[in-house]
Amino acid sequence: MPLSWNEIKSRALTFSRTWADAANEDAQAKPFWIDFFEIFGVTNKRVATFDHAVTKLPGAKAHNHRFLDLFLPGMLLVEHKSRGKDLDRAFQQALDYFPGLPERDLPQIIIVCDFARF
Repeated sequence: MPLSWNEIKSRALTFSRTWADAANEDAQAKPFWIDFFEIFGVTNKRVATFDHAVTKLPGAKAHNHRFLDLFLPGMLLVEHKSRGKDLDRAFQQALDYFPGLPERDLPQIIIVCDFARF
């Protein structure tokens, strides 16, 4: 049964209070997104995967793989940062994943977030 707008609003308010002081990407990003999807009654397993490996292009420096913070192929890519980090840089990082993704998996939506800002 779909959630009412009042239930979604109530869940969103609870979410915002719960996560008001969140700051650390490594420790808190995954539970943050799990709770975010729960606002709408959606489980994270139904929506997306965390730490999706993307192969870098030949000639790229460092490791051969990079990891998308949250990914739903063909729909959504999330790049999450610790509170106060540069979201313009996070957006560029998200775009940098595109060459390593198959055309069919390119996301329609990119979200960057630092807990306080989307």
